[in-house]
Amino acid sequence: MANEFEIKKQICEIGKRIYDRGMVAANDGNISVKLNDNEFLCTPTGVSKGFMTPEYICKVDKDGNVLQANGSFKPSSEIKMHMRVYKCRPDVGSVVHAHPTFATAFAIAGIPLTAPIMPEAVIALGCVPIAEYGTPSTMEIPDAVEKYLPYYDAVLLENHGALSYSVDLLSAYHKMESLEFYAELLYKARQLGGPKELSQEQVKRLYEIRRKFGLPGKHPANLCAELGGKCNGGCHGNCGSKAASETSSQDLEKIVAEVTKKILSQM
Repeated sequence: MANEFEIKKQICEIGKRIYDRGMVAANDGNISVKLNDNEFLCTPTGVSKGFMTPEYICKVDKDGNVLQANGSFKPSSEIKMHMRVYKCRPDVGSVVHAHPTFATAFAIAGIPLTAPIMPEAVIALGCVPIAEYGTPSTMEIPDAVEKYLPYYDAVLLENHGALSYSVDLLSAYHKMESLEFYAELLYKARQLGGPKELSQEQVKRLYEIRRKFGLPGKHPANLCAELGGKCNGGCHGNCGSKAASETSSQDLEKIVAEVTKKILSQM
C-alpha cells in the first residue's frame, strides 16, 4: 500500500484532473481517502482542486475532527457527507464530490440517470438516483444520501452536483468520469429525438456479465441476483423525470423488502 505522502500526491493529481475536465469551478468539490477505520485524508476547504500540492491535504478522524492540517488549511466543509459514506459502506476506500456540468444539469432538472442507453454504463455504473436537496456543509446532505448508499455507487445531489465512491481513489474518480460521460451522451441523444434504450432482456444479460466479472461495489445486478432475476430490469425500468425517480425509489423499497424476506426465510 502507498504511504501517506504518495496518497496525498494522488489526491492532488485527481483534483487536477477533475479541475482540468471542468467538473468543478473555482474552489468547488472535495476528495477523501480512507487510511484505516479512524484516519482519513481529505482536500481542504476554500482551495482550487486544480492547484493543490501534498501539504494542502488534511487528515481527520471518523468524526471529521482534525488530526493534521498545515497552516491555515481546514478540512472540506462537506466532510460530513464523506464520513457518512464510509460509515454505511465499509467496502469504500475513497469518495469524490464534484459538479460535472451535464450530470449536475440532470440533478438540477430533477432527472435521475436510469435510462439504459449503453452497455458500459449499465455494467460499470448501474443506475444513478437523485438524493433530495440538502444545505451544503450541514447534516441534511448526509441524511439525504444515506438511504441510497447500500444500493448505488454514485448519487446525484439535487440542485448541487454528484457523489461517487469506490474501493480506491482511482476507481472513485472513474465512477465520476463515467457518470459525466453517461449524462452527456443522454443529454445529446435527447437533442436528437431521444435515446433508443436497451430492452429489459438486454439489461438482464448485461447484469449477468457484471456478476461474472465479479466487479466490486453495489449495483442493481446484486438485487436482481437475490431475486433470481425477477427484478424487471432493476431501476433501469423507471426513468425520465423526477416522478420516475420517486417511482424508482418506491420500487427499490419493494425489492429490498423481497430480498429481506427471502434471506429471513433461509435462516
